[in-house]
Amino acid sequence: MIQAIIKKGKVIGEQIPTPNVSKGSLLIKVVNSCISAGTEMSGVTNSGKPLIKRALEQPAQVAKVISMAKTIGLQKTIAKIKGTLDAGNATGYSISGVVIAVGDGVDGYEIGDRVTAAGAGIANHAEYVDVPQNLVMKMPQALDFKEASTVTLGGIAMQGVRRADVRFGEFCVVTGAGILGLLALQMLRLSGVRVAAIDLDESRLAIAKELGAEIVINPTKEDPIKTVESWSGGYGADCVLFTAATSSSAPLSQSFQMTKKKGKVVLVGVVGMEINRGDIYAKELDFMISTSYGPGRYDSSYEEKGCDYPYAYVRWTENRNMTEYLRLVSTGDIKLDKLINGVYPIEQVTEAYESLKANAKPLMVLLDYGEAELGRIHDYLTQEKKVILNHTTNANKSIINVALIGSGGFATGMHMPNIEKLSTKYKLHAVMSKTGHKAKAVAKQYGATYATTNYEDILGDKEVDLVLIATRHDSHASLALQALKAGKHVFVEKPLATHQEELELIKAFYQSDVPNKPVLFTGFNRRFSKYTTEITKHTSKRTNPLFIYYRMNAGFIALDHWVHEDGGRIVGEGCHIIDLMSAIVGEKIISICTESLTPKNEKFSSTDNKSIILKYQDGSVATIHYFATGSKELSKEYMEVHFDNKSIIMDDYKSLKGYGIKVNEITTNISEKGQFEELEALYETLSGKTKKWPIEFWDMTQTTEVSFAV
Repeated sequence: MIQAIIKKGKVIGEQIPTPNVSKGSLLIKVVNSCISAGTEMSGVTNSGKPLIKRALEQPAQVAKVISMAKTIGLQKTIAKIKGTLDAGNATGYSISGVVIAVGDGVDGYEIGDRVTAAGAGIANHAEYVDVPQNLVMKMPQALDFKEASTVTLGGIAMQGVRRADVRFGEFCVVTGAGILGLLALQMLRLSGVRVAAIDLDESRLAIAKELGAEIVINPTKEDPIKTVESWSGGYGADCVLFTAATSSSAPLSQSFQMTKKKGKVVLVGVVGMEINRGDIYAKELDFMISTSYGPGRYDSSYEEKGCDYPYAYVRWTENRNMTEYLRLVSTGDIKLDKLINGVYPIEQVTEAYESLKANAKPLMVLLDYGEAELGRIHDYLTQEKKVILNHTTNANKSIINVALIGSGGFATGMHMPNIEKLSTKYKLHAVMSKTGHKAKAVAKQYGATYATTNYEDILGDKEVDLVLIATRHDSHASLALQALKAGKHVFVEKPLATHQEELELIKAFYQSDVPNKPVLFTGFNRRFSKYTTEITKHTSKRTNPLFIYYRMNAGFIALDHWVHEDGGRIVGEGCHIIDLMSAIVGEKIISICTESLTPKNEKFSSTDNKSIILKYQDGSVATIHYFATGSKELSKEYMEVHFDNKSIIMDDYKSLKGYGIKVNEITTNISEKGQFEELEALYETLSGKTKKWPIEFWDMTQTTEVSFAV
């Protein structure tokens, strides 16, 4: 399919793998999408700026890059940044189209429904989009696809008007007669509000007048403060709805000055935020922010998981706002004929965006993808999802062909640079991801043969030797089992499974009579670190059991983050340390004791603040403190190993020191946790140099089951 991608100051149409329908979502064949001139053009402009200039304008991003370099090293950081810049960004957030597939758990929709959809990074400018249910709205029968594709902009304007909360007969000034301002103006007029419009563009002011503005003001020709004061009978406006986009703070100051005592200013657009206290203090003004489409925005429970807010308590969610906007357009109460200035086929997406840079800038430009033919839905669903990047394949049988599943930050920042460095042992052959744009970008950066959104392409590819699974935790076990049954070796990032039932299915596979079972490897990387190797070189010669203390200062993560789901942080990350303890001790666990923090409020959780004591068959004891309440200034991981009147201290995989024992006192600038070495160890098995797995099956399942118990 063709998708619009922002790259280096331009928007181009790229061939991208077509998405699949997800659980809780709808797959939509797009008919039209609406370009948001303000939001999207700022993204285009920023992408064309030199990297140094962007860095100076975004110091927070620079801080993130510096932090990343300290964590994974400069070389991997540079590779990740280069990959991101070369990939470009998907754009768009407002579409109309036809439902061609309904995901599990979705009610109230059928194939063939005419719908609209919203969501940055979701309802992109693309021929097909996969959108969660709460971001999809049905279209009224009388409405055409072109008008309906403006739905997101309508929702933004409506939320601004709701935040303004102005009543019949009150005065409201709309600053900025762009698309949001002109939509808001019409909504205000429908509410019986008297409206003034301010803009620098006379043609836009003419449209505002035609749509019902009582007065229009060009601040280059008259004083807006005095004009509004006169218009409102000397009192000032009840409200100013700021819908313009500017970096200057002067228009905001003007907005405060033209507002009555006890009035309000509602920010929908973008403005410089240098506030003069004198503008607002004496009048005791309210300065309010309107967040996008309305309640539910930026709430993953609402947008991603489909948890609606109760109608009685949240009357106007983002979905209900946009549904009402569609109704008003369909009845003719909101008019768009003067606002849509051009429609371009998706193949001419570059020209569409270039038109927004012209002197006479259009208010709104749409993209057209052609009508959705219901008789061709089967064709849409079964079309090729694979995008071939090159036709050369690896003929060297000593090199392992890898298929990457999932293209998130850890896979692209850690595994891919390591695989590239191990080019005599591994070759990236294919990339599969839910998001086709990301899959293609990673595949292109690391020289893969193809990118796809279809897991069956990977499973059916005879060239794939190893499937590397780096998706979210909840899919690990299922994806791993499918690959194993297809005869592929599997490297699955931790955790191996998030529930006992999943683990039992994997155990059953290895207990079956399937011949020549593939190798399964779980990414418990810390046991392969050079620090661990040095420690075990000495502990393996011990006379008495080990006494180990491990501290993981895991750091606070908000409780609504996905890492707390599907087993939580102990199953998802604490498993690393459980595995490491077993690797150092080299024995089976015979007992587990745990205690959890009891927080006084809901800031912290007991589930990621735990003390764990593991007792081993040889009498060794390992104590793990995993907590989220610690300081960021303290190193993340620290270990003490005590035995035979000797002690070894490892601090954050950056230093190693022995007491009463001579060890190789390793020091490194970054935390070296074994991600590179685990690939080397896995290659020894996959290449046939050793028959022993890097981690024995019983050991992987023991760690996983202990994490469940904890």
